[in-house]
Amino acid sequence: MFPKKLQQKLENRKETNALRQLGTSSNLVNFSSNDYLGFSKSETIFDNAHNFLIEQNSVQNGATGSRLLSGNHPLFHIIETLLSEFHNSASALIFNSGYDANVGFFSSVPQRGDVILYDEYIHASIRDGIQLSNAKSYKFKHNDLENIDEMLKRVQHDTIYIVTESVFSMDGDSPDLVKLTQICKKHKAYLIVDEAHAVGVFGEHGVGLVQELGLENDVFARLVTFGKAMGCHGAAILGSDHLKQYLVNFARSFIYTTALSPHTLATIHASYNELFVTKNIQQLHQNIQFFKEEITTNQLQHVFIESHSAIHCCLVSGNAHVKNVAKKIQEHGFDVKAILSPTVPAGQERLRFCLHAFNSEEEITKVLKLLTTFAL
Repeated sequence: MFPKKLQQKLENRKETNALRQLGTSSNLVNFSSNDYLGFSKSETIFDNAHNFLIEQNSVQNGATGSRLLSGNHPLFHIIETLLSEFHNSASALIFNSGYDANVGFFSSVPQRGDVILYDEYIHASIRDGIQLSNAKSYKFKHNDLENIDEMLKRVQHDTIYIVTESVFSMDGDSPDLVKLTQICKKHKAYLIVDEAHAVGVFGEHGVGLVQELGLENDVFARLVTFGKAMGCHGAAILGSDHLKQYLVNFARSFIYTTALSPHTLATIHASYNELFVTKNIQQLHQNIQFFKEEITTNQLQHVFIESHSAIHCCLVSGNAHVKNVAKKIQEHGFDVKAILSPTVPAGQERLRFCLHAFNSEEEITKVLKLLTTFAL
């Protein structure tokens, strides 16, 4: 027995070629993961994490409970101090994932009577957190600063939160953060920036786009995640000491969950230390530049969304069509994923190319040649 309403929703997904299924690991050339620096398979990070646990005399597999009960083991203080110093923030609070961090923050910080203005392309985890909030929320046009300014002039509330991403996960583009901070100052609004796809990619040693622009003191809260360029798992919210204290007391996704294990924290520690010595950030940017040059060489500018990040999207309209193109490219040895509606609006389905430090120029050239063959 299975509820008819749920079965009908599954059938609707099948009819629109939008049914999601779990994939399997493959030996295809990787143009799909968020492992931009290749840290997830670094033997150096693996070994350094192990050695760090030995140095800290941490012989423990699990956290044993939430951080407010038995799970606040000593490594948390070490790693949160590291994060605060690295990201030039008064404090850092570690969450189990970027999803947990966003849901915890947005469900607890904005209060009844407050207003949240969020980019229409904001990540699903932020949307879910906003839905759990008692604040009113309104979306603004993607990266449209004029639209934000107009909305702020109309909104008459004491506390207003503006929410954006420094690098958007679907398009790989960025807002003008300098001008956005100026608008927020003018209207006395609190700016929140999700840096999930910027940490490890932008700024000196991969500090992120906010710090690269020197704006960390102009942002109320930053989200940094470790499951993208850092190659491990978890996330943290950066902000004031008062914000950290508030989240410890009111963020339900922090309070009511078993804490991260020492193993996970040791890997975060090793990954951040690797940022100081790695040459992979420079190599990643060389690959990004080469990819953009190859887009021009293959006359594909009209189908690619402009991006300076590791994420590049080629618009291929229609779920059936984009899935077919992705399948053909995969059959030739390259792991390129199709992004379907309703994840993106109907008519804006796309192939998402994620670039990495370990991709070769030969691989980049070949995959774009295949795209030209099958998509155009």
